[in-house]
Amino acid sequence: MTITMFILLGLAVLIAGYLVMLYNNLVAIKHRVAKAWANIDVLLKQRHDELPKLVETCKQYMSFEQDTLEKVISARNSVASASDNQDINALGAAETQLRSGLGKLFALAESYPDLKANESFQHLQARITDLENGIADRRELYNDAVNINNTRIEQFPDVIIANRFNFKAHELLEFSETEISDVDVKALFGS
Repeated sequence: MTITMFILLGLAVLIAGYLVMLYNNLVAIKHRVAKAWANIDVLLKQRHDELPKLVETCKQYMSFEQDTLEKVISARNSVASASDNQDINALGAAETQLRSGLGKLFALAESYPDLKANESFQHLQARITDLENGIADRRELYNDAVNINNTRIEQFPDVIIANRFNFKAHELLEFSETEISDVDVKALFGS
C-alpha cells in the first residue's frame, strides 16, 4: 500500500467518524426534546388530577359560581386532550383557557371567607400554584430543547444528516397574547 492509500483511508475513516458523531448528536437532541415534553406531561397530569378536587371543594361554598367551575373543568379536559395528542398549538390555547379560569376561580374565592379559610382549599390552591410554576419552568426547558433541535437540523452539515435520516422540526409551546400580557386584576374581581 502506498502512502496515498493510507492518507485516503485515514480521511475516509475521519469523515465516517465525523458523520457518525453528527448523527449521534442529532439523536441526542431529538431525545432531549422528547424528555422535555415528557416532563411537561407529568406535571399536566398531576394538575389534571388535582383540579377536580379543587372544583369539588369550591362547589361546597360557591353555589352561585357554577359557570366558572364548569369552565375550569372544560379547560382541564381540553388540556388533557391536547396533551394526549401532543398537539402543541391546541395545548397552548387550552392552557390559556385553563389559566384564565383558575385565575377567575381564585379571585372569586376571595368573596367566600369560609372557602378561603378551608384547609383543603388552601392546600389545593398551593399545590396547583406549585404545579403551574413547574409547568412554566418545564415549558421553558422544552422550548430551549426545541430551539436547539430546530437550529441544528437546519445548519450545515447537520442538515445533510437530518434530511437523510428524516429528523423533524418541532413546534414551540407558545401561548396566546392574553396569557403573556399583564393581568387585569379589576377584570378578575368583576369590578
